[in-house]
Amino acid sequence: PQRYAGVIRAQAAEVDRILSAWVRGQALCCLLLALYYALALTAVGLDLGLIVGLLAGGLSFIPYVGSITGGVSALGLALAQFPTWFGVAKVAVVLVVGQILEGYVIYPRFLGDRVELPAVWVIFALFAGGAAFGFLGVMLAVPVAATIGVLARFGLRRYLASQLYLDQPEGEG
Repeated sequence: PQRYAGVIRAQAAEVDRILSAWVRGQALCCLLLALYYALALTAVGLDLGLIVGLLAGGLSFIPYVGSITGGVSALGLALAQFPTWFGVAKVAVVLVVGQILEGYVIYPRFLGDRVELPAVWVIFALFAGGAAFGFLGVMLAVPVAATIGVLARFGLRRYLASQLYLDQPEGEG
């Protein structure tokens, strides 16, 4: 109905705003991780550190895939390249520092509140998406949860402004 067109457009614009911010934040996080891993792995002397770092950062938009792919590749190359465990340990330190930066600095800073959901709900969405739809569910979990969050906040605002909520019972007043 025409009388709801403005409300629907406003909700679509809000969903678009949140999802756009999430995509921009995710792209920035991937870029920062790719730069860190590429520079750090190259600095510790890993021959293909630049390629492995760019690959790990580029795949980090998929939860765990970038970290696992980059970690396995970097450690495998380090085991083949370095004659001592010291070189492998340097690569492992780069990977651990990268995980700490990712979890405690980069993602909270650049993605933190962009989806306007508590962290517990994001984690729940990832688990539920993965359990229900596998790999595709994990990839789509946060955008879908953000969209549901926008619609739930809208519904709550409408309810709190409705006569059903504001109406006082008989005998009070």
